[in-house]
Amino acid sequence: MGNERSMGNVASRSRSRQLADSAWRMIRAVLVTYFFVVLLMMFFENWLVYPIPPVDRANWQPAGLGQEDVWFESADDTRLHGWFLPHPNPKRAFLYCHGNGEHVADNADFMAYLRNVLEASVFIFDYRGYGRSAGKPHEAGCFADGKAAQRWLAERMGIETSGVVLVGRSLGTSVAMAAAIEQGARALVLENGFTTMPDVAAFHYPWLPVRWAMDNRYNSLSRVRNYRGPLLQSHGTSDSVIPIRIGRQLFDACPSSQKQFLELPGRDHNDPPPAEYYRKLKAFLDEAAPGLKLG
Repeated sequence: MGNERSMGNVASRSRSRQLADSAWRMIRAVLVTYFFVVLLMMFFENWLVYPIPPVDRANWQPAGLGQEDVWFESADDTRLHGWFLPHPNPKRAFLYCHGNGEHVADNADFMAYLRNVLEASVFIFDYRGYGRSAGKPHEAGCFADGKAAQRWLAERMGIETSGVVLVGRSLGTSVAMAAAIEQGARALVLENGFTTMPDVAAFHYPWLPVRWAMDNRYNSLSRVRNYRGPLLQSHGTSDSVIPIRIGRQLFDACPSSQKQFLELPGRDHNDPPPAEYYRKLKAFLDEAAPGLKLG
């Protein structure tokens, strides 16, 4: 009986070791796979953050737009391209910073609409690597490009950089924010804004350590705390790319006494705003940033 009990204990311990070894092998395989996925996502980060569209997917010579082709240089001498749409009697100078999946030519009709409805001379440009601009996009470079575009527009209009209305959409909200903090702004208009890039990435990949692994930070949350000028921020309630709660966090952190948040019911990230939005934007600018004093 004693030998049988001893042999049973040995067999039990052997099975336990086998189970433990099997469990460890499974855990090790999962950890290795997870580590590989993290490295893969880190490798492809720039491709995910900057999904540059094909240059030829839109018309670069739209009829009747009245745009001027503009070539200018960023701080590191990167050659950039943009379109300037002058208004015959402008009330405002607009710099438009587009999102990460579009370029200048994608926005031809929209820029004409802004010029006409808001009575503004409008300048839209491409970040490095986008459209006809040279180079490759990266965070510091995109910030430098936005500031260079603001300086070009101010000089072209004969005003200070602080006289420019900065408009940003999605990624462009962070570029516009950086320019406003460093060079001033007549007003700041943010469409589908976000706090930080890791916050957005964490929403899409909650199982990845994006908050410490990402190189691209785009920390608008820290910058907006230093902005006290007029701010109009809008966000779609059905935004599946940047949840409206993230946009709200950015807005709530702004200490400006002249700020307004517009919810766009049912709008997703790439849905155009309704006409009512532009009426409210015009009313906001008429009150918070009226007139344009030309030099």
